[in-house]
Amino acid sequence: MPLFQPLPAYSIRIRHKTLDLSKPQIMGILNVTPDSFSDGGQFNAVDSALKRAQEIIAAGATIIDIGGESTRPNAEAVATDEEIARVIPVVEAIRSHCGDEIWLSIDTSSPQVIEAAFAAGADIWNDVRALKREGAAAMAAKLDIPVMLMHMRGEPATMNSLAQYEDVVSEVMTELAARVEDVTSLGVKRANIILDPGFGFAKDYAHHCALLTQLASLQSLELPLMFGISRKRFLAEVLDKSNIARYKNSKAIERDIASTAAGLFALQQGASIIRTHNVAMMQQAVALWQQLTDYNHLSA
Repeated sequence: MPLFQPLPAYSIRIRHKTLDLSKPQIMGILNVTPDSFSDGGQFNAVDSALKRAQEIIAAGATIIDIGGESTRPNAEAVATDEEIARVIPVVEAIRSHCGDEIWLSIDTSSPQVIEAAFAAGADIWNDVRALKREGAAAMAAKLDIPVMLMHMRGEPATMNSLAQYEDVVSEVMTELAARVEDVTSLGVKRANIILDPGFGFAKDYAHHCALLTQLASLQSLELPLMFGISRKRFLAEVLDKSNIARYKNSKAIERDIASTAAGLFALQQGASIIRTHNVAMMQQAVALWQQLTDYNHLSA
């Protein structure tokens, strides 16, 4: 596709707010867990989570994605009450100290967690299981909340064994389309749906390469896209294969430059939301992309 094309003209709405997805939106990651792969244990107290949220906002994010349960491979399940206890005080603190303008996304598959979070002021449901848990689709319909449906096969404990595709791009598209049909038949509004192709979930190195080079194909589903690859294992494999000694066996935090480059490739192919650990780095890249896109449009 041609370089520097404007993003598709989508938007999402909740309560009195509208988020324009025809402009790049940066989603900063805030894990309030003891065991997330990159930053587990750093922000699982309310004061440290609030401080991190303020840093994310100052760096340029329009969305903060708050997660109370790790979905890394082989992560242990978290009881609903524990997940609520981790997430809700953080949502309340951010709303109290940072106001209503920041969009708060909740990374959960639990309908009970999102119901409590919505009551506390959350705006978006980010569900790696695409509303497959009992009662999830009904809850999304009841709350009338924007929801991110991610492609995954199985569960975090089993997904790696299910990374088998004849044509990963086609199959991911087909499975996402089927999931959209399922949840809309249960009352979820199509206008509330954002799609996530699920980088890092039930996919290997070659699958990630195919998806990242053909992400634009997902635009045929005619729904906004969220892209989340920040610091994931695929980028560690990329750095290992580069044969640059300093990046051999990289730590998660050392993958931010590759994460940002991947985010730009996703923007170029129509992704509206980029989920990242390093908001400031992604914000600079987005500023360049947006200005070149505007220039290209005005010069045409």
